Amino acid sequence: MKSTLTRTFTGLALVATMTLAVALLSISAAAKRQESQSNGGRIEGTWRVQVTLRNCQTGAEIKNFPALLTFANGGTLTGTSTVLSTGLRSPDHGIWSHTGGQSYHAVDEAFIFNPAGAWVSTQRLTQDIQLAADGDTLLSNATTEFFDTAGNLTATGCATANATRME
Repeated sequence: MKSTLTRTFTGLALVATMTLAVALLSISAAAKRQESQSNGGRIEGTWRVQVTLRNCQTGAEIKNFPALLTFANGGTLTGTSTVLSTGLRSPDHGIWSHTGGQSYHAVDEAFIFNPAGAWVSTQRLTQDIQLAADGDTLLSNATTEFFDTAGNLTATGCATANATRME
């Protein structure tokens, strides 16, 4: 009798613990969704971007081109660009974070391949992003760095971007 009662209480305690764990996970997920929507989640979505490469010293425009960026829930981003004069460029993959108010920070990387298809460098793009009050446009100031396959910095550049939310 005592053994059956102990097993019953143990089973009930296990069920209660599992129920509590599921409830806590649900509350945590809901809180993260709410924080994402009320704070930094406003950047989430896909954006049509117009990038302007600039001379880092003078700010003079060098070249314009379109790109697409997608900011996903949880802080990841992917993108693609139309710029590269020779060779091939992989899609961008990276991370973003909300830094307060309408401000965000993002870092993403892409692989650069020569015309023969060999990997020759990695491009890292670091952006400080300002989302407009309407939530449908943004501005970005960016630095870009190129690294050879051994990880050595080989070139740097600057860019600005204007974007509109894809709907």
